[in-house]
Amino acid sequence: MTADPAPGLQLRRKRVPTGSETRLAIFLMLLGFFFFGIADMLGKLLTQHFSPFQIAWFRHLGLLVGVLLMLALKGFTVLRTRHPILQFGRGVCVVVATIGFLAALPYVPLANATAVGFAAPFIIITLAALILREPVGLMRWIAVIFGFAGTMIIVRPVSSAFQPATLLLLLSSTAFAVRQVISRFLAGSDSLSTTIAYSALIAAALLSIPLPFIWRGPDGLLQASMLIGLACAAGCGEILMVRALEFGEASVLSPLQYTVIIWSTLWGYVVFSDLPDVWTWAGIAIVIVSGLWSFNRETKVKAADR
Repeated sequence: MTADPAPGLQLRRKRVPTGSETRLAIFLMLLGFFFFGIADMLGKLLTQHFSPFQIAWFRHLGLLVGVLLMLALKGFTVLRTRHPILQFGRGVCVVVATIGFLAALPYVPLANATAVGFAAPFIIITLAALILREPVGLMRWIAVIFGFAGTMIIVRPVSSAFQPATLLLLLSSTAFAVRQVISRFLAGSDSLSTTIAYSALIAAALLSIPLPFIWRGPDGLLQASMLIGLACAAGCGEILMVRALEFGEASVLSPLQYTVIIWSTLWGYVVFSDLPDVWTWAGIAIVIVSGLWSFNRETKVKAADR
C-alpha cells in the first residue's frame, strides 16, 4: 500500500515552484515511493508471522514518532481543526485501507496487490463527482471506465485465477479513495500538518485497541529487525512525500505513484519469486495509461482556471 500525493493534500503556496524546487520534489517523491515499496515487501514477509493489526501498528509507528516530534516542536496548535469528525473519519479510512492491504498480502503477489491499489484514483474521481460535485468531463469518465476495465483484467473475477482476497484490496482502495476525498474537503480549512497529525494519532489509537489481544513478540533478531525496518521505511516514505509536496505541485507529483509498481515487481521477484502474468501486465498498462490521462486532464483544467 502506498501513499498518494492527491491534489487535496497540496500545501497552500503563494508562488509557482522554481525548476530546481520541482526537480528536488520529484527526487524526494521517487525516493519516498522507493521506501513505500520496501515497507510493502516487509509487510508481506511479516504476514507469515504476525497479525495484520500488529503489522499495521508498526507500519504507522514511524509516522507517529514524526508527528510526536512535530507536536513537541510546534505545540498542540497543530491540532486545531474546524472538522474533527472528518479528521476522525479520515483516520478510520487510513486504518481500513492498511488492514485490507495487509490482510490480502499472504494470498496475492505483491505486484498484483499494488496494481489493484491503482484503482484508487478512479474511485476518487467518481466520489469527487458524486459527493463534492466536482465537474468531471467526458474524457475523464472514459478514463475511469478504462481504469476500471484494467482493474478487472488484473482481478479477473470470473476466471480460475481469481483470488477472493483481492476483495480486501478493493476494500483497501475504496477506503483510500474516501480518505483522499475527505482530504480535498479538509484542504480548504486545515493545514497538511494538521491532517497528517490527526491521521497518525487516530490510526495509532485505533490500532492499539486490539494490540493486547493479538500481540506476538518477535522470534529472534531477524523478525525484530524487520518490524523496526517496516516502521522506519513507512515513516521515511511519509516524511519524504510531505517534504516533496512542500517543494512541488501535487499535479506534477501525483503520476509518480506508478513507479511503485517497479519496486513491487522487483521485490516480488527477488524475495517471493513472483512475476505478474501477461494478463496482469496488460491490466497494469491500461490502469497506468488511464491514470496518467486523467492526471493530465486534471492538470490542464487547473491551468485553465488560473
